[in-house]
Amino acid sequence: MRALHVGLSLVSLVALWQAGTVILAPPPYLVPSPAAVATAFAARPGFFFEHGLVTLTEVLAGLLAGSIFGAAVAFGVAALPRLGQFVWPAILILQALPVFVLAPILVLWLGFGMASKVAMATIIIFFPVASAFADGLRRTDRTILDAASLTPATHWQTLVRIRLPLALPALVSGLRVAAPLAPLGAVVGEWVGASAGLGFVMVQANARMQTPTVFAAMAVLAALTVALRLGIDRLTAGVAPWAPEFPSASLNPFRRRPKTS
Repeated sequence: MRALHVGLSLVSLVALWQAGTVILAPPPYLVPSPAAVATAFAARPGFFFEHGLVTLTEVLAGLLAGSIFGAAVAFGVAALPRLGQFVWPAILILQALPVFVLAPILVLWLGFGMASKVAMATIIIFFPVASAFADGLRRTDRTILDAASLTPATHWQTLVRIRLPLALPALVSGLRVAAPLAPLGAVVGEWVGASAGLGFVMVQANARMQTPTVFAAMAVLAALTVALRLGIDRLTAGVAPWAPEFPSASLNPFRRRPKTS
């Protein structure tokens, strides 16, 4: 049923796109028709697959690094609150900088290879994961913490055995927010300087006024983003079964959940 809904949404979007190109008749170099984009993709599917694989590798590496780094920092801030008073403002300042400002600097430092793109994706993913997980660790039910204080449990035992499991839904929510943002970091890095990847394809095709190729690369990137989000949903679907409010894997956050007796 979910696949049917996604398919209907995609068909509706393409239909509106086709209707807009027919009714408004924009120049093809501004807005190509879906048929022109499909022709551009069908002419060189291996070309798009090759560059898409480069971008996917950068995205997965950045997602892994950003998730681990973000979760580790959030856990460290919860474990050592005084350290968090110094670390968290610096993180907020870093996050406030636009990605387009950081991209040229990272390319200058790390070169035109994959490292600068992975670093961009890591930075973009880091903050949503760290912020969501830190909030989850900080907002543990006070009643539970009061009950734990009546036991011989130490601060670290309470953190690991109580606060950490209860914060896992927040961590997963952060991952689900970060997953669609991961390709943005990689592509922005490729726009600044690269020799491969979907962002590189877009820049080169745009310079040559090959707009159907640009749209085809965008379509491949969109497909990768949706697949990445679905993969995160699948991997995290059973992480916190004890949390009744924990959402199941779905692209639709407003989907009704079954009532529990």
